[in-house]
Amino acid sequence: MQLEIRPDPAEVGRARRWARSRLAGSGIEADEPLAETLILLVSELVTNAVVHTGCPAVLRLSLPDVVTESATVRLEVADTSCKAPVPRCADGDETGGRGLALVDGLADRWGWSAEGTGKRIWCEIDRDSEPREVACGGGVAAYEGFEGYEGLDFEGFAYEAV
Repeated sequence: MQLEIRPDPAEVGRARRWARSRLAGSGIEADEPLAETLILLVSELVTNAVVHTGCPAVLRLSLPDVVTESATVRLEVADTSCKAPVPRCADGDETGGRGLALVDGLADRWGWSAEGTGKRIWCEIDRDSEPREVACGGGVAAYEGFEGYEGLDFEGFAYEAV
C-alpha cells in the first residue's frame, strides 16, 4: 500500500494519519510499541523527504499478512531527488538534524538506494525487538524517559502528534 506525498510540510500529518488507518485493520494495536515506533518513523522519513528535497514522494508501508510475535513491518519513502541522505548529529539547541539518528536508533534495519533519478529510504521494524540506544558523533547518547520507550530520551527531537 502506498500514499503519494506532495512537497508540503502539511503532508507529514496526513502521512501519519494514513499509516495509523492502515494499522487499524492489520492486527497491530494502536497503543503497542511497534505502532508508536512506526508512526514516529513515518513522521521522520516523510519530513526528510518534504523538507530536504522539495520533491513529491511516495510512502510505502508493508504490513505482514498475519501478525505474529516475530512480524516485520517495512516502511519506504521514495522521492525524485538524487541527493543522498546525510546522517548527522545536531548540537545543543539545533531544531533539525536528528531524524536519521532517530531512524537508526528505532529501526532494526534501515538504508537507502539510488532509484532511477531519485532514491528510496527504507527501514524495518521487528515486532519482537527491544528499543536500542542511539549512537551519535562517536558516542552513545543516553536516551531515557520517552513515553513507551524505556531507556530512551528524545529531548530536542521535534515530533508533533497529529
